[in-house]
Amino acid sequence: MTTSSLALIDATQRIDALLQAGDFVAARAGLRALVAEHPDHIEALRLLAGTEQALGDPAAAETLLRRAVALDPSWTPSLAALGELLLARGRHDEAEPLLLRAASKFAQAALVLARHYNDTQRPADALAVVAPYCAGAEAPPDLVAQHVTALNALGRGDEAVAAYRRAAQARPADALATHALAIALGSAAQHREAEQVAARAIAAGRTDASLQHARARSLIALRDFVGAETALREALRQQPRFVDAHDSLARLVWLRTGDAAQATAALDAALQTFPREEALLAAKAAVLQGAGDARGAHACLAPLAASPHASPAVLVRAGLAALEFDPAVAVALAHRALRCWSPGAPASATARSLLAAALLGLGDAAGALAHCDELLASAPDDQYLVALQTTAWRLLGDERYVQRCDYARLVLPTTLDVPSGWSTLAHFLADVKAGLECLHDPDGHPLLFQSLRHGTETTQDLARAQDPAIRALFGAFDAPIRAYLARIGHGSDPLRRRNGGDYRFNGSWSVRLRSSGFHNHHVHPRGWISSACYIDLPADMSAAHRDAGCLTFGEPGVLTTPALPAEHRVRPAAGMLVLFPSYFWHATVPFTSAQTRLTVAFDIVPGGSR
Repeated sequence: MTTSSLALIDATQRIDALLQAGDFVAARAGLRALVAEHPDHIEALRLLAGTEQALGDPAAAETLLRRAVALDPSWTPSLAALGELLLARGRHDEAEPLLLRAASKFAQAALVLARHYNDTQRPADALAVVAPYCAGAEAPPDLVAQHVTALNALGRGDEAVAAYRRAAQARPADALATHALAIALGSAAQHREAEQVAARAIAAGRTDASLQHARARSLIALRDFVGAETALREALRQQPRFVDAHDSLARLVWLRTGDAAQATAALDAALQTFPREEALLAAKAAVLQGAGDARGAHACLAPLAASPHASPAVLVRAGLAALEFDPAVAVALAHRALRCWSPGAPASATARSLLAAALLGLGDAAGALAHCDELLASAPDDQYLVALQTTAWRLLGDERYVQRCDYARLVLPTTLDVPSGWSTLAHFLADVKAGLECLHDPDGHPLLFQSLRHGTETTQDLARAQDPAIRALFGAFDAPIRAYLARIGHGSDPLRRRNGGDYRFNGSWSVRLRSSGFHNHHVHPRGWISSACYIDLPADMSAAHRDAGCLTFGEPGVLTTPALPAEHRVRPAAGMLVLFPSYFWHATVPFTSAQTRLTVAFDIVPGGSR
């Protein structure tokens, strides 16, 4: 090896150390000198592009990567880097062919492309990209996660668990195979086994950050919050820029403390080293907004969003925060994001949805409606979009609003029948309450990104609970649900169009509100039919003259001009199940009482597997 080659290797290693330490300014200076001396050094061009992007100059990064690709059109790391950059800039029609060229030979390209496909609701495309990798014995965990996500979206989650279980059984000493099984089990909400499998892989010597994160998620579902926090902090020690682990840790710390500063402390520490890391800043902004500080979330991203090179993802994230207090700012950010994306790019729907909601805040219902109609043409089951559409109709005085939001007909309260094994409804509800109380943290705080305030929410899917009373409760839901399906009938609207006469649960949880507790106005975007079931209520909540604790419908969860009040309300009673379309804006009126208000809720979607 020549002296020149050794010097080149040494320079590359020194620059790589700077990059790992987050010193992008020094790394850029070294790389610029290296590229000036070796203009055809493809890896130096790729690394320099990464530093330029990290320091806020994506145009320079793109130029460098195109030079690298021109020098060697078959070198997959350059193709993948250019494709990933173009994806981040919203130019999906240019990015996808590059990533496809690289994906069959370069796992990172496959990962970026599969994540993009899954994020844009194209699971079949994601599956085609990752399946060849995941059929082998050495599938990287990140690709396994995308494989499982795609199979779940296609209704084939059991297939994922079965396949990875077979692989783990065939190679019991292979920690990578065990890791993959833990991911599949966790995704299927089989958290007890998932945690045990992950712990086994760690004991066998596999301690990487993604495995710690997988184990932590199962520990959270199992309510071992101390163990989960330990695992998450270990994941971040190993990989300080691991955004998913930061998000999970922030949610967990918030759940335990209710303090936004503590919840974002690990993110702040990472941002000390990586101050311009877009993904970390966006994660912090999301946490702040989820904790109720929309202005703080916007301020977090405002410097990045002000840049002419701001990515569409940053513009949308900043716009979502501004939507809560200044729709005009949100409109401007949404327009800028839309200009970044390729025409018709699937991800541009997020910006268009933001724009529609913000236009309602400015009183431009006709403009909002045009965007809603266009979005619903490609995503007809998105309940948030249906809610925005019906809100626009209401502002415009359109008679379609009254037809679509017929609260008297489509909000159905029913008293549950007493399941076999219990003598009275009161005795049954008491047992359900006892089972639920074991799942609520007595000192906990509301989950981030949820509608409730002043209360707690369970972290596991109750439809899979093993408690006898809770299992009986979900059995008792069947008759009212089937009666509701018969009641709504069939038709072409978003609710009746999907009615095939059967259903499956798509998420279930319990909420315990304390005094002053309430739910903000919201919808369930991925639902079809939603619910509220009242298990235990303060003694005076059923009083006819009191609205406290009532379930209300019709007041939007976004700002509108003019403001729109609620139009329908249901007074709760213990043992009552209320069913309604998931696109209905709904909320709970605050109440004052020394007693708590305990409910169970679920969403259902069409299907026959419950």
